[in-house]
Amino acid sequence: MALKMVMPLLGQTMEEGTITKWLKQEGESVNKGEPLLEVMTDKANMEVEAPVSGVLRKILAPEEAIVPIKEPIAIIGTAEEPIDGLLLESAAPAEAEAAAPPKEEPVPAVTGAPVEPAPTAEERVFSSPRARNVASEHNVDIAALAGKGTGPGGRIVEKDVLAYVASAQAPERPRMTPLAGKVAADIGVTLSDVVATGVGGRITRDDVLRSVTRPPRPSIGRVIPLAGMRKAVADNVSLSARNAPHVTLVSEVDMTECANLRRQMLPEVEKSCGVKISFTDLIVKAVAKAIDDHPIVNATLESDQITIHDRIDIGIAVALDEGLIVPVLRDVRSKSIPEISVEVKRLAQKARSGGLAPDEYKDGTFTVTNLGAYGVDSFNPIINPPQVAILGVCRIVEKPVVVDGRVRVRSMMNLCLSFDHRAVDGAPAAEYLARLKQILESPYTLFL
Repeated sequence: MALKMVMPLLGQTMEEGTITKWLKQEGESVNKGEPLLEVMTDKANMEVEAPVSGVLRKILAPEEAIVPIKEPIAIIGTAEEPIDGLLLESAAPAEAEAAAPPKEEPVPAVTGAPVEPAPTAEERVFSSPRARNVASEHNVDIAALAGKGTGPGGRIVEKDVLAYVASAQAPERPRMTPLAGKVAADIGVTLSDVVATGVGGRITRDDVLRSVTRPPRPSIGRVIPLAGMRKAVADNVSLSARNAPHVTLVSEVDMTECANLRRQMLPEVEKSCGVKISFTDLIVKAVAKAIDDHPIVNATLESDQITIHDRIDIGIAVALDEGLIVPVLRDVRSKSIPEISVEVKRLAQKARSGGLAPDEYKDGTFTVTNLGAYGVDSFNPIINPPQVAILGVCRIVEKPVVVDGRVRVRSMMNLCLSFDHRAVDGAPAAEYLARLKQILESPYTLFL
């Protein structure tokens, strides 16, 4: 039996999705669980699997269409069975609009709308009664909309007439794909500055992204819409700040031995794995080792229940032009430092390209955020709910330090641990931070 596939809910905050690519064409066979299309949400571009096996009989929503959740996007069935009934269901709203009687209230005439001679019988176009009525009230020749109808079979309906009238008054706007418009709004790009390369002179998503070489700088008088990923980040941090009583502990760590270890490992790991070990890679491994001794920070708080997790799945914050996303490195306890390095770089690259799958950014148990590259010495990181702790990593800087009664130049770094005081008390959090400091100052224990 044919099935009408709908836009799935791919995230708790998702209201609509943009179809970026169909992986199958009409008439091709599909298997249940096989990737069928790619959908962009406010967080990432992800693959959507076919809910059943069969033949992709009809694509109801084309690429770059923005579709609300639970709205139909395709029909899957056998090659022979009729699907006219499902197609009629999809077209029912438009047909209902076309058949609706004219409203009695007058519609004000639009000054400046085009006035053309009435069509002859031979030139009469296929239109709904309501569309003809609204066209007459606006002094618009219905024939001017020939070939532009969006109703069933190309029929002209009321919204086509109103759109035509509005275009007569509105200033000319750049032609763009729906996805290009959404991306431009999310990152604050002015479309008049974008060079169009799409079919018919339309601006595409790639055109918008090519026009941005760096995040747009805030300027006086500029309005940045709180939408898309930016809104998702805002909602998440607001929820955390309201509900979780944050406490931040700061500890200074001597990273000199860590720097020596990294320097010794770099050539061999780069030769064997093709990656350069970063300080973040070493810190992530140390974070996991310290959790083994103090697991209370590797917990989540939901519905008045604190769950201390056995697996250590560490989220690593990645800054994007349009916001922030936290891909998750799974089962860090079992991974070597080179494996961590390879995986961290892979996830960061996918995050920046918008290609993370849901299981690559959900259900982390602890988060690390590193602002050292920006010269930051201390900050108060916001916990990523429902987790109960997050570690902020600051810059490494050489400074004079007293060691064994003598002043020496050492590579020093601050760690900032924010924790949810509902789930973790100050002493256990301090013990965890002290253990992490101990591991980083004697990094060869990472191999024990």
